[in-house]
Amino acid sequence: MLRQIKYFQAVVRNNSFSEAAEECHISQSAISQQIKALETELGFPLLERKNRKFVLTPAGEHFYKKSLVLIADYEQMCREAAKIAHGEAAVLKIGYLRSYNSPEVHQALDEFSAKYPDISVQLLYGNHEELFTLLRTGGADLVLNDQRRAFSDEYVNLILATGRMYIELAARNPVATLSSVTVQELKNIPCILVASKEQQAIEKEFYQTIIGIQGEILYAENLEEARMMVISGQGFLPVEGSSQAMTFGASIRRVPLCRGEEQITRNYCLFWKKDNSGYYVEAFSDILRSKFESSTGDAL
Repeated sequence: MLRQIKYFQAVVRNNSFSEAAEECHISQSAISQQIKALETELGFPLLERKNRKFVLTPAGEHFYKKSLVLIADYEQMCREAAKIAHGEAAVLKIGYLRSYNSPEVHQALDEFSAKYPDISVQLLYGNHEELFTLLRTGGADLVLNDQRRAFSDEYVNLILATGRMYIELAARNPVATLSSVTVQELKNIPCILVASKEQQAIEKEFYQTIIGIQGEILYAENLEEARMMVISGQGFLPVEGSSQAMTFGASIRRVPLCRGEEQITRNYCLFWKKDNSGYYVEAFSDILRSKFESSTGDAL
């Protein structure tokens, strides 16, 4: 039946029996017979034939849409099983936002690794555009990223949290004593961004245009370097991912970042391609979602 379903998909995709037959390397009469055999086995018509043309029946339209997911899952399952059969280690490649700091992700990784010890997890760090490129080109199976563009139907777009933005700055800075701070009040303090050299211009444009940062921009290669710059008084660091103000010993203080009177918020999402909804991708996403839901419940 799987082969017949693939023939049916080819006919619908090409809107032609002849073109579908050519794509599938069989004769037009053979592919027509296979579609009729599929309809007989299912017990209902998929296509309504009109001379040399056809239209999908309501049942056929539903079956076609669901079959796309079925075949994609089947092929992914076969690829994973083939890797296991050939002794290849299964790898789940997760893109992680370079400046994001989330205990929920740490908890999800711990639970996933305990549940699937034979699956190797590879973390790939990057800025927004780097992670988007990894996902688009297949370099990552799924990515944890901030939302900067409209959602695409090509991907599963799972909103994990709507986080409130904060800044981290040296505790000895007078601004650290404020209950909140606006982007306008920070115009004379350098802003420290975590970005690779290739992504510095993109990150600068986003934080200046969208967030409204007005002062000088400095860069750090990673979060640890950025916090060392904060401690040494070089500037403030916009923080993504936490919903609570925090104090790091006596060195760093976290203050809510506002635009006007409202604290700035950002959506943080898990993205993966719909045609890559393999078992381990969905297993990790379910675990991660449960961690975010649990932390939200605890905060209420």
